[in-house]
Amino acid sequence: MGAALIRYRVIAWIVGVVLILLVVIGMPLKYGFDDPVVVETIGPAHGFLYMGYLVAAFDLSRRADWPLKRMLAVMLAGTVPFVSFWAERRVSRWVAVRPERTPETVAS
Repeated sequence: MGAALIRYRVIAWIVGVVLILLVVIGMPLKYGFDDPVVVETIGPAHGFLYMGYLVAAFDLSRRADWPLKRMLAVMLAGTVPFVSFWAERRVSRWVAVRPERTPETVAS
């Protein structure tokens, strides 16, 4: 599960940074200065990266046996600026607290 957590953490940070660039720089340029170039380039990149975020979050949630509500909440965290960073820290704590599943613990 360690590799799945690392994949999730990396993509959560990337998606969070790209979303902040889109919202803080791209949107004001587009709507305040009529210059959509940042939104036109960063927007599709965020959409593509968000799909990777969803895959990583789903993979981690499947490996950690999370309930559906937790999985959906983590997946939605990539859509709100700054929330993906908070969710990444929470997810890291959830996984760190959870004991690792081994064949011996699963059989008992």
